[in-house]
Amino acid sequence: MEYTTLGNTDIKVSKVCLGCMSFGKAGTLHDWTLDEKQTEEMVKHALDLGINFFDTSNNYSKGTSEEYLGKAFKNLGVKREDVIIASKVYFNEGRLSKEAIFREIDGTLKRLGTDYLDLYIIHRFDYDTPIEETMEALHELVKCGKVRAIGASAMYGYQFHNMQIVARDNQWTPFSTMENHYNLLYREDEKELIPICKQMNVSLMPYSPLAGGHLARNTWESQTLRGQTDRVVHGKYDQMEKQDMEIVKRVDELSKKYHCKMSQIALAWQWAKGISSPIIGATKMSYIDDAVDALNIKLTNEDLAYLEERYVPHPIVGAINENPPQGVMLLNKK
Repeated sequence: MEYTTLGNTDIKVSKVCLGCMSFGKAGTLHDWTLDEKQTEEMVKHALDLGINFFDTSNNYSKGTSEEYLGKAFKNLGVKREDVIIASKVYFNEGRLSKEAIFREIDGTLKRLGTDYLDLYIIHRFDYDTPIEETMEALHELVKCGKVRAIGASAMYGYQFHNMQIVARDNQWTPFSTMENHYNLLYREDEKELIPICKQMNVSLMPYSPLAGGHLARNTWESQTLRGQTDRVVHGKYDQMEKQDMEIVKRVDELSKKYHCKMSQIALAWQWAKGISSPIIGATKMSYIDDAVDALNIKLTNEDLAYLEERYVPHPIVGAINENPPQGVMLLNKK
């Protein structure tokens, strides 16, 4: 395993982050999630491979993702200092108000069975709460020891920049990470958000690095339970299927060149682009094995250009507009 440091912190994380949206009670958010026993087995396998970075949220499977992850650590006898735990807040009553943040952190810590989070991430931008209120509340969590560092998730570049400036001007804790939507099929953040993050030494830990599985197979449709039932994935990608299949074909070609799996080419591209820790959601242990092995693949500049050449601008998926059309909130819930 390879490791890196988050932003300007001293928090050392594996370059593969295990996404925990696949953990939790089935039917509460998705139908394809793993139960408690399966979660524990997956967590143990990840730890055995050297993965120490785990990303969950208060809204994943109505909090049961956090519960299952916390129980897995306890049952496996994991020392708290040996793992880096991230969770998120936003898809809850009060969004990012001070009251909501203070309430939700306590619920998250209780479900995880820990006294602190290594990383607390705002899950989206809150149009209804003043930036100052949110940033000061997050800073207070750091001061009181409930949180070591803070991060943000998918939003517009100007929003992230404004929040960072408010933190700087008030000497509050700034964001150290950005968990945004980024992969070979969706690169809109290269225009604004990613350059801002790099300028501010904010570590990138993208979600959906395999585009919901589209970068892991040479056909668009999937016959798996997730492929058939995950409305979020369909909403994110199906409208651009024709254009994006041209990129999928090139991923398939390079996987043959390097004698590896398509998913490994997609992940190797992420690290070549300076990504710290892409978030890998897994329902099978082999998916984690593949992700870790992908660290050994080093793409050339010619490979990168070939993979990126057919990209066309996409509709924004991830950042939320102030008055989103009906259904957008669901599609953005990652």
